[in-house]
Amino acid sequence: MKSGILYIVPTPIGNLEDMTHRSVKILKKVSLIGAEDTRNSQILLEHYDIKTPLVSYHKFNERARIEHLLEKLQKGNDIAIISDAGTPGISDPAGILIKEAIGNSVQVITLPGATAFIPALVSSGLSMERFYFVGFLPEKHADRRSLLDTLARVQDTLIIYEAPHRLEETLTIIHKYFGERRVCISREISKKFEDHYRNELSYFVTNFDEITLKGEFVLVLEGAQEKEYTDDELIVLITERFHQNKSVSRTARELAQELKISRNRVYKLALQIKKDT
Repeated sequence: MKSGILYIVPTPIGNLEDMTHRSVKILKKVSLIGAEDTRNSQILLEHYDIKTPLVSYHKFNERARIEHLLEKLQKGNDIAIISDAGTPGISDPAGILIKEAIGNSVQVITLPGATAFIPALVSSGLSMERFYFVGFLPEKHADRRSLLDTLARVQDTLIIYEAPHRLEETLTIIHKYFGERRVCISREISKKFEDHYRNELSYFVTNFDEITLKGEFVLVLEGAQEKEYTDDELIVLITERFHQNKSVSRTARELAQELKISRNRVYKLALQIKKDT
């Protein structure tokens, strides 16, 4: 028996009119729709007169649902996965199911459609030549610091998702790790009160109350503008740290973070200086 098709169907991120004709057609013809929140999704389905049965599919029951959905797919049923808003799998459940479907030779078709970060990037005024999509930063402080330390040296435009209640803290820590950067803070993409706040990071750190804290946020950040340092320049800076009685490891970590350069390069120079003294 031929397996069914798993359709990954984007849904509007605010404006219901952003639903594509093809998406509506697919949702009407499949046997079952897996939805992140069936109550939210029912509003969309009623708007387009889609009567296909719904089943909840979210990050808390994703693994438990996979066996049930795979069984239906392998019996020849077509299934669609949708999220509350945007493309399933992008900072959203669906990744595990997609991987399992592919591993079981089930055809996966992803429809093009709404996602928040592309409109935010295009409206930012920052470079679109190359960009690095980060999604939400890790919740654990240690993981977040480690990631930001790496991202601080990325020269491509950075795109970060954030919730209103964490926005101020995130802007502050990004400014600490990245230094001064141009940023565009977008909110309510495609909705009536869509806003784009554009300025330097430091401006929003000190004038945070100018931002309306409603809806999900997309931060589009200018990439690192890396300065080239010669070994001689680095040796001077490393020696200054040694005069402050700092260890090789701490010197390398601090300088690499401040100068946005490779920690290994600083560490090797620092070790050599230490050996020669």
